[in-house]
Amino acid sequence: MSPRLYEIARFVFVGGACFLLDYGLLYVLTEYGGLHYLLSAGISFTVSVFVNYWLCLVCVFRGANAQTRRAKMLFFGSSIAGLGLNQLLMWLLVDCAHIYYMIAKLIAAGIVMVWNYILKRRAVLGK
Repeated sequence: MSPRLYEIARFVFVGGACFLLDYGLLYVLTEYGGLHYLLSAGISFTVSVFVNYWLCLVCVFRGANAQTRRAKMLFFGSSIAGLGLNQLLMWLLVDCAHIYYMIAKLIAAGIVMVWNYILKRRAVLGK
């Protein structure tokens, strides 16, 4: 397997684990915590970003241990933009298209995943 494909496979695995965290926390906060789905989505997304950051440094983008302040800012800046994109998509899909919030999250997550890979790779590796 080429190094890039192996990196993408690791990214998908880590992203999948973080998605499960995000998705599960969204459900728990909304259904059991009584929070509005957009508030739950923001909280769950943010928690998963911090876990994802750590796992990306440790498992996905090897050789990225020497993170500069600029790289960290780019990583979290792209995450904040990803959060904005996630929230916009959730609102559009749930409130405008009337899709169940858990289905809407699946759609939003797929779109945000592509965004995250491209920008986080640049942030972490500078490429």
